Amino acid sequence: MRFSILALGGALILSGCVSTPDVVPVNGLRVVQTEALPPPSRGDLVASDRESLIGPLDTIAITVYGVEALSTETQVDSSGRIAMPLVGTVDVRGKTAPEVSSFVADRLRQYVKNPQVTVNVRNSASQVVTVDGEVESPGLYPVTNQMTLMRAIASAEGVSEFGNTKDVVVLRTVDGARMAGLYNLGAIRRGVYMDPPIYANDVVVVGDSPQRRLFKDLVSVAPLLTAPLIIALQN
Repeated sequence: MRFSILALGGALILSGCVSTPDVVPVNGLRVVQTEALPPPSRGDLVASDRESLIGPLDTIAITVYGVEALSTETQVDSSGRIAMPLVGTVDVRGKTAPEVSSFVADRLRQYVKNPQVTVNVRNSASQVVTVDGEVESPGLYPVTNQMTLMRAIASAEGVSEFGNTKDVVVLRTVDGARMAGLYNLGAIRRGVYMDPPIYANDVVVVGDSPQRRLFKDLVSVAPLLTAPLIIALQN
């Protein structure tokens, strides 16, 4: 039996009989006749790189090759600074690991010949996304360069019983301006559009479904009813 593999890019329409539906390409959706999903290429398995900035309370490891006494693991203080022997106090807030590495190496040149410095973020307390609203476990979750909206919600253990998957808002600050995007999880699951990337400091809010709450409350009193209960819901 052959399967129709869909190259995502738009909505799809299923027609024909239930057992063997025909897949009709629409809105740029391309149908590929093949036996199974092809394996991803090596490039498909690596997310595009996103700049990761060091922030307050992050833990970073600084290694100076050949100088063990200068190699250290330290936590960035609440003001975004660290202190190192010979280097002194360094403001690392808002800098990338390579930028801090280059800065420390420049400070050490007067003490160490051709210093080779590497900086790695061991634990990031500043690169987080806030997932709130109707999810099972609201809270702060670490952001990696592979974080997307669906993964952020999955980190919060998914949408709750009363969540509205058509009403998911992402709040973000861009160049000092507050912006918001409205997303439909069902549309993302169907491949209507791509799962959007999520960045540090984003706030994801899953909306509430008042209708589901209303009927949840009614279920508890249903055994007491002696006739059907009809409810007119306002849009």
